[in-house]
Amino acid sequence: MRCVIARFPFELTKNGVLESMKGVKPEPVTAESVIIGRRHYPAKQVGEVVTRQDRRDFSAGEVLRAMARLGFTCRTAPEDVPAPVETPLERASAMLGTSPSLTG
Repeated sequence: MRCVIARFPFELTKNGVLESMKGVKPEPVTAESVIIGRRHYPAKQVGEVVTRQDRRDFSAGEVLRAMARLGFTCRTAPEDVPAPVETPLERASAMLGTSPSLTG
């Protein structure tokens, strides 16, 4: 399949990507990722290995689009979930190891 990453055309196949990623240790995933085999790889790492280009030259989105078209499962960056707001009573109760009593 022909795809363009960082303004350069590449002929990629699913088997070619699998072969390129064979033996590559996945870096910790902190943003977008691609599942290749049973491993989760950061999208930028996959793009760097497959295209042999510097990761600063392309976006994770370009890699995700190409990998999805080849049939790989892609994940977007997890959204930050705001921490639950704790009331002063709940915070004090947690520090004391008790639950706040709601009966009066």
